[in-house]
Amino acid sequence: MIPRHQRIILSVLLVASLVMGVVLWQLRDRAHQRLMAGEDSAPTRAPEVAPAEQATLLVASDQDNSIIPQVRSLPLPADPGSRARAVLGKLLEIYSTPDALHPAPGGPGSITQVFLLPAVGEKDPQHPDAQLAVVNLSGAFVAAHPSGLLTETLTVLSVCGTLHANLPRVTQVRFLVDGAQHSTLAGHADLTRTYLASEAVPTEGTHP
Repeated sequence: MIPRHQRIILSVLLVASLVMGVVLWQLRDRAHQRLMAGEDSAPTRAPEVAPAEQATLLVASDQDNSIIPQVRSLPLPADPGSRARAVLGKLLEIYSTPDALHPAPGGPGSITQVFLLPAVGEKDPQHPDAQLAVVNLSGAFVAAHPSGLLTETLTVLSVCGTLHANLPRVTQVRFLVDGAQHSTLAGHADLTRTYLASEAVPTEGTHP
């Protein structure tokens, strides 16, 4: 037989457990109600959209092997690296359309990253803040790019020229493929070298 004092203790513990259970349930219910009320009253924030600006794209044409500037209105982020990726994405989007004068499949997703670094080599007194742009291409874009020295060169120079036209501090450009150095674009254009933006002449009728 259980002693009287132990029965009292057990009874007290049982009552305390029941009381605690009820309190916890009420607290949980109130917290849930506050959470739902907060979700209902929280203002809905519209996604941030970069303002549209005028961008100059240096678009290659296989018809006469030229690189011609085109002005487009694009949403351009303030961050220079993101801005560089946006203009290059639009350039490659043009190349991926069915009626492209310089066909190259892949579109905007072919530019995975653009890094902006201080220019390498001897400093140019006229451009002390010159930058090197490192363009990271996707492996799928490189694998699908048409092969040929001229068509590959047009792609590379149009990328270099477009970068310089929209970010004048960019005077040098290097290329990576999936984050690593790659020998050529599609068997011809050298991707191991540093390109100068001045090599891409944005003048109609000028040939690389």
